[in-house]
Amino acid sequence: MDFRPPAPDMTDLRDYAFDWALVDVETSGLVPRRDRVLSIAVVTLGPDGEQTGEFSTLLNPGCDPGPVDVHGLTAERLLGAPTFDQVAGRIGALLQDRVLVAHNAPFDYDFLAHEFARARLYLPVSQRLCTLALNRQVDPPTGDMKLGTLAAHYGVPQTRAHDALDDTRVLAGILRATLREAARLDLPLPLVACPPRQDSQFAPRPPKTPCAYRNPGRMEPGGPLVQGMKVAITGETATSRAELVARAVAAGLNVMTSVSRHTSALVADGAASKSTKARRAAAEGVPVVDEHTFLKLLGDIRAGVLHRVTTAEAAAVSGPSAAGPARTGPAAASQAVAAAPSGPKPTGPAGAPTARGPLSGRRVLVLGGTHLDAVTARTRIVRLGGSAAVNLSRSVTDVVLLPGGENRRRMKRITELGLPVHDENWLTAPTAAPTGAGGAPDPTADRPPVPHVLPRGGVFDLPSPQETPAPQWHVTAAWAPQDGCEIDVVAFVLDEDEQVVFDQDFVFYGAPENPAGTVRLLADGPAEQTIAIDLASLPPASCKIAVAAAIDGDMTFGHVGAVQVTAAPGPDAAPPVRATLDAATTERTLLLAEIYRRGPVWRFRAVGQGYDHGLADLARGYGVDIAD
Repeated sequence: MDFRPPAPDMTDLRDYAFDWALVDVETSGLVPRRDRVLSIAVVTLGPDGEQTGEFSTLLNPGCDPGPVDVHGLTAERLLGAPTFDQVAGRIGALLQDRVLVAHNAPFDYDFLAHEFARARLYLPVSQRLCTLALNRQVDPPTGDMKLGTLAAHYGVPQTRAHDALDDTRVLAGILRATLREAARLDLPLPLVACPPRQDSQFAPRPPKTPCAYRNPGRMEPGGPLVQGMKVAITGETATSRAELVARAVAAGLNVMTSVSRHTSALVADGAASKSTKARRAAAEGVPVVDEHTFLKLLGDIRAGVLHRVTTAEAAAVSGPSAAGPARTGPAAASQAVAAAPSGPKPTGPAGAPTARGPLSGRRVLVLGGTHLDAVTARTRIVRLGGSAAVNLSRSVTDVVLLPGGENRRRMKRITELGLPVHDENWLTAPTAAPTGAGGAPDPTADRPPVPHVLPRGGVFDLPSPQETPAPQWHVTAAWAPQDGCEIDVVAFVLDEDEQVVFDQDFVFYGAPENPAGTVRLLADGPAEQTIAIDLASLPPASCKIAVAAAIDGDMTFGHVGAVQVTAAPGPDAAPPVRATLDAATTERTLLLAEIYRRGPVWRFRAVGQGYDHGLADLARGYGVDIAD
């Protein structure tokens, strides 16, 4: 007999009253466009938290069920189960006019979107809520955000892990408990608008074969072609464009869709001299060759140097080279931030902070003051070994009030919670109070180890796969909810020249996944977005992933304030590293972080470099062909 505890009374949570459809899927793999749903469960709740419906079924995917050791669903067990299209109508009826809820909602939503598209049906979801994102805002004192961990924390019984129906019932209990915590903290729900999804609109294009050779630079006048050279083609060609590209790729060249300062040569005839590519080539000094000469050079191409990650390279690691600060492009930003003080490097286990100070283990929220005063206060907090918060959450241990902070909306809730409140002088000589105001218990007593806190420009070596096996690293950016603008998080997959190999390695809202599926954008909420990176599957040519944020509108990051960036080995894992970036003032684009190779090691760097120009100019700086 299934044990279902009575639903708690939620009638007092009027701001959180929705009709909910809680969903869990078990799948044959992790890639929605390729893998299939093996089982699904849907539990519906009313605005009062009471269960109103339930449905679950196994599904025959018509393919290998994948990791049976994880979900326990063998091909024999699935034989005779209905196909998804046979139950899609019933599932759609349960989702209609309800907010879809899932633990790691982008995963479940994308699988449902693909399954509904295969069935040639519309997925009737207009909003979704991710309980992972909601709990990251609440920030309970747990070692990670896994479903079982949160169930234990909130006292929700779990009977069978990775059973879709049991996981959905557990999720119902977690949702109810988390909504109460959100109400206690006065947090807005991270609801995500879900536009209609059809397969042709969001399935990635077939991946381009990565070039195996490093770019040797420009082609010398009258000189040979060398494997790894970046070549672009413009205008009409006697040979079909597809054949010309195929022959160039087979010879070991890297055929690009745009021209940048790193392009080795442009193939063009006289009639193409006025094309956008030709004009850019002229401006950058890129040599131009005609088609006949290019084909002749392909017959005598010189050997290039393979991309390699070697032990020798790892031994040569000496950190990024220093350069003066500049605001002229992405490469300059990387050099500029390398010159910034990086703080102590972690020397203990991954995630163990090595910087100690009077605020070590504490999380401090700054309210009030001018933008510059708030930036100064948060910088001081990090230097004292603490972590600067961007929102009120369970993990906040102290509040610093700058002038005007006492009038902020959150002060009423801070007073009710009994958090210690200090003036700006406290940061000169802070004392670690053992208890909160009114005899509240030590707010750090029951918390797991805090992440390593990086200052702007700080570097953190990611654990090796042997230390922390992770199918994906998740770089998450979060900020205070904004009323006057939308913020988009984007990523660029870059080669050793800090250029995209091709335009589709620019990941953004309109193209949320690169063709190889190694870098994906996950929309966790209006004030939080994540870039998921499969480091193990990146080709050798991919040396760096740059993560940035851009404002859509007239506001700047000076209005937004602090942006928190974390890196974690999976969607529900505890982040071993965190940074709070808030030096921007007039900038509309902000380079947040980079994950880059140093020999066999991947490193995370907190950047925090801003630009006054928009996202299009940032993308052009990375070699993306953006139409004027």
